[in-house]
Amino acid sequence: MAGTRAEAETFTARMKKRIHRARIGLRKSGVDYFRGDGSDWIALAGLLVTIPVIAFCTIVNSVWCAPSTLVLPIVAGGLLLRPSSLLGLYATAAAALIVESVQLGPYTQGPSRVTPGVVLVVAACGFFGLIIAQFRSRVGVPWRGGGTMLFDLRERIRVQSKLPKLPSGWHREMALRPAGGQSFSGDFVVAARTNGGRTLEVVLTDVSGKGMDAGSRALLLSGAFGGLLGSLPPHAFLTAANGYLLRQDWDEGFATSIHLVLDLESGDYELFTAGHPPGLQLSAGSGRWEQKAAEGPLLGVYDGAQFDPVKGSLRPGDVLMLFTDGLVETSDRDISEGIDRLTGEADRYVAGGFHGAAWHLIEAVAKDVNDDRALLLICREPSAGA
Repeated sequence: MAGTRAEAETFTARMKKRIHRARIGLRKSGVDYFRGDGSDWIALAGLLVTIPVIAFCTIVNSVWCAPSTLVLPIVAGGLLLRPSSLLGLYATAAAALIVESVQLGPYTQGPSRVTPGVVLVVAACGFFGLIIAQFRSRVGVPWRGGGTMLFDLRERIRVQSKLPKLPSGWHREMALRPAGGQSFSGDFVVAARTNGGRTLEVVLTDVSGKGMDAGSRALLLSGAFGGLLGSLPPHAFLTAANGYLLRQDWDEGFATSIHLVLDLESGDYELFTAGHPPGLQLSAGSGRWEQKAAEGPLLGVYDGAQFDPVKGSLRPGDVLMLFTDGLVETSDRDISEGIDRLTGEADRYVAGGFHGAAWHLIEAVAKDVNDDRALLLICREPSAGA
């Protein structure tokens, strides 16, 4: 025991311990700085050093290093520093401009001098940098973590919208296209296999608004709906979702939704609708599409809403298609015309199967529509149950 203590107290052991603590402290400081929780003194010190270097280069050769080069540390400071630190950086930059003006002489005596235009440009960059820094400070999201946070939010929506694997004899796929090519959409899907894996429950929702405006509400609702799905009886899901939206008290708080409850053994299903476009079922026997429209008001409009299902059954070869209104409704085309066009395009895939068809259907029917579009296909393979 004494030998162990002696070995731990040697110079080499103490140095290793100190180095380890220094590494841990440096790593923690780096993580805190990346998240915006740590001090910005390192960035401030670095930028303060660059200003006299730039000023010296300008005095030596103002042709290659113009006085306006001082905007570079000012712009970087607007992205890296807190508002209080920016004031010190700006004071240093102003002093550098004064030194350059004195050393280079009056701007009327030649080019590459400190002109009133240079002063205005530097001041304008500093002003906008201060606004950006104050906005970041108020929101609490630094530029270093803002992009990471948005990427994480987008990935969370994407993961939550993944459909579970289905047993042999079934095929499912989904395509989502946000408005304007953005990364965030007001359309989302939550799905789960319940009842011991025998039942597939899928909820396709269209939040009011589109793109980035609806993306934050879609993220919140997708998490809430994912928690409700499978925790309540199917007939109570939309009622609970409606109550949740009403409690949010949003100015633009309504949404449409369609809830599919599918028995993967028998193929029987129930479809609950809340102000959403109807589902479409392709009958393999007749080759025709049939609308499956249930009764139910918009979510988040009034309390006590009732949602009555429509029932159906998917036989081998049948296809069920769910979609949002951005796919079939535009300002110059009503929903019935849009549904006719969608089913017409979908008929092209009947003979060869619907594998990979969701993305191509959106591309063919609503490629340039300025609205969020989502399409979900549930197919029972021809060989299933045969």
